[in-house]
Amino acid sequence: MTHTAQTLDALGWRAQFAAQVTAAEAGRVVPVRVMAVHRGQIAVAGAGADWLVSPYIAGALPGDDHPTVGDWLLLDAETVQPIRVLARTSLFTRRAPGDPTKEQMIAANVDTVFVVASCNQDFSVARLERYIVLAREAGVPAVVVLTKTDLTDTPETFAAAARAIEPGLRVELVNGRDASDVARLAGWCGVGQTVAFLGSSGVGKSTLVNTLQGSDRIATQAIRAADDTGRHTTTVRQMHRLAGGGWLLDLPGMRELQLAEAATGIAEIFDDFTAAAEECRFSDCSHGVEPGCAVQAGIAAGTLDAERFTRWRKLVAGAAATPGRAGKRRGR
Repeated sequence: MTHTAQTLDALGWRAQFAAQVTAAEAGRVVPVRVMAVHRGQIAVAGAGADWLVSPYIAGALPGDDHPTVGDWLLLDAETVQPIRVLARTSLFTRRAPGDPTKEQMIAANVDTVFVVASCNQDFSVARLERYIVLAREAGVPAVVVLTKTDLTDTPETFAAAARAIEPGLRVELVNGRDASDVARLAGWCGVGQTVAFLGSSGVGKSTLVNTLQGSDRIATQAIRAADDTGRHTTTVRQMHRLAGGGWLLDLPGMRELQLAEAATGIAEIFDDFTAAAEECRFSDCSHGVEPGCAVQAGIAAGTLDAERFTRWRKLVAGAAATPGRAGKRRGR
């Protein structure tokens, strides 16, 4: 055990977690947050102390929840053994490697998702839409963060394309190496707040984290000049303290989240097509050549965008075809 000066509130403890601790448990448990997941051990932090503990909960049955990074966990005050995981406000999962019928938990109790893309040839509206759908399905607000603004003369062109995805979508343009620029993200990174990043490799996530932390603790890797992409630079599932007192989850595997059972998120992001589809003559309309298709009528009239229609159909098809779960939606 390592003694620290941190408080539960600073770690993100809130009323909905406190309400889950019973009167009988109150005197014999210690609430802690999972800060990092290693093989065979998890790093947890509580009020005034840090521990490395086993991730296994005594008496847990196959299929029971097990701790993942961001979770709140109750430890036995005497043995420091995990007792149970508290109900989450949000949870991201992906297909388990080697078994597409099972899921692997990636991150829990996230307050905001930063969907990161770069202002270069790697920019993709379709990829942004996919990440925003995943965040929405998990019930987590998304903010699009466009990086590498110093490498283009027309950053607003990229911002306009991102804002067109959804009315009211928050889009921030930042140079990840400029602390004053990155400071505009501070409102989501205050004491006790937890943010996570979604974005492909090479878009500047690690650089952003370093600037938000005021350090270079996360190793960055040079971009391949040929295609402006990079390799994964984050290898440990962990939480990083930010200069503003918040916490950031920069996790390997986040970009591999699947769209399974993401129908709600897709319907919300593509609400224009969802509304039009409800007006089709046939309830099982595929929006192709069927008579009375309101979607095709909207495209012909110019009220619906044909390229956006193609992306919508691709996301719907991907959600229907992918086994497992992408995220467990939680009421907030």
